[in-house]
Amino acid sequence: MDKIIVIDYGSQYNELIVRRLRDLNVESYLYPSTFSYEEALKIEDLKGIILSGGFDSVSNESLTFNEELLKLNVPILGICYGMELLSFFLKGNINKAKNSEYGRSLINVDNTSKIFKDLPENFNVWMSHSDSVSFNDDQLKDDLKIIAKNINEEVVGFSYKENMFGLLFHPEVNNTEFSKEIFLNFIDICGAKREYKMDTFIEDQIKEIKEKVGNKKVILGLSGGVDSAVCALLLHKAIGNQLIPVFIDHGLNRKFEKEELEERFINNLHLNVLIKDYSELFLSRLKGVTDPETKRKIIGKTFIDCFSEVANSLEGVEFLAQGTLYTDIVESGKGGISKVIKSHHNVGGLPKDLKFSLIEPLKTLYKDQVREVGTILGLDKEFLYRQPFPGPGLGIRVIGEITKEKLDILKDADYILREEVKKNNLTNDIWQYFTVLTNIKSVGVMGDNRTYSYALAIRCVTSIDGMTADFYRMNYEIIAKISSRIVNEVKGINRILYDVTSKPPSTIEYE
Repeated sequence: MDKIIVIDYGSQYNELIVRRLRDLNVESYLYPSTFSYEEALKIEDLKGIILSGGFDSVSNESLTFNEELLKLNVPILGICYGMELLSFFLKGNINKAKNSEYGRSLINVDNTSKIFKDLPENFNVWMSHSDSVSFNDDQLKDDLKIIAKNINEEVVGFSYKENMFGLLFHPEVNNTEFSKEIFLNFIDICGAKREYKMDTFIEDQIKEIKEKVGNKKVILGLSGGVDSAVCALLLHKAIGNQLIPVFIDHGLNRKFEKEELEERFINNLHLNVLIKDYSELFLSRLKGVTDPETKRKIIGKTFIDCFSEVANSLEGVEFLAQGTLYTDIVESGKGGISKVIKSHHNVGGLPKDLKFSLIEPLKTLYKDQVREVGTILGLDKEFLYRQPFPGPGLGIRVIGEITKEKLDILKDADYILREEVKKNNLTNDIWQYFTVLTNIKSVGVMGDNRTYSYALAIRCVTSIDGMTADFYRMNYEIIAKISSRIVNEVKGINRILYDVTSKPPSTIEYE
């Protein structure tokens, strides 16, 4: 399948370039700036290369363009820092700009150039740079052309032999007009076929899994989340009952979570899920623990211990499957040079004593692509688009020490909130909604009797990706109904608090 790869020079938008290409049905991956000519030769059907933007300055020469890549004879597109690298290679002038450009900017383009084919002569783009690019008159020969300038007549785009292009703006962001058309033009220049589709991906993965696994068995930790669920269905379609999905019940899931998992995966989708109840072990290890980070570490370590115990007790298992996504790999610093955002358990937290070969069939996909695969494989939309749920479960939504009593209170209250959100058709409006059992008790009065019970916080936020969030402005009548139901139906709560802080300054979860 034809591919256009992206070389990462540290831009915050680098993954977005990959996404743009995939959305246009071209297979694409992110590689670090150290990517070599020898590595490129190993990529089948490589049709083009894109150099991403970056945080550095070309004058520092810390990140350079590998000129050997020109021997591949494929079109190259440099974006922002990537354009500066190509300009430097062509002996252009890279200087500190008199005025840095950040944000929206109007440019004038030469729409006879292939990269701007069928576009208007003027449109708005998104800039983010502090350097300028220029060429001397004697450099501007037939092969090298200026194809875009800003309103100050400064160079923001060039072409070289109509096979190399530099754009000082960011066509990958939505703020740039005709961004889709620019990428489509580059795809045409590369001669890349737009054949990257999820149906084809599924067929290829099934074939690959069958060849790799043979008649051996595969174990998979089924968390109840979307990624592991889609991974399980894909594997089951390939190898049937050679797959052993294991659900570790740690007692920290939402109310009826285990029952819903049994109904969906065992009764409806016919997977032979092995359910192991370790809830008492988790509670015993968490007894007396109040520090949030300590709780997280205990929950993570105990999960690995329990999964290892189950895995080592099974015969004939030679493979361990995980629902690792492409974002897990990139954010863990394994797909480019951008700063590590966080280490993911799927990437770096495997127990060393599990002597299994690893299978990660979703590791090249983004979340929405995983949902598309799940739809094709028969998972219902309600499950695929469910709200995010933290790995440590309700363990980080019980403030202070975790006890079975507190968990039962929280599960009942959370279930009422979810019922009312669904009943009022708010599931598409709110990105995440949950309850938190605070460590605060307050005096109340119920039925003429004094109570001294917990205060419960309700957290509802709107967001796109969880990086930032705002509190959801819920209708007061709905809040009143939820509050009334919880205090009347859940023993142990006499006060309801609605969280009205955004992220930042707060985080979405409390711990």
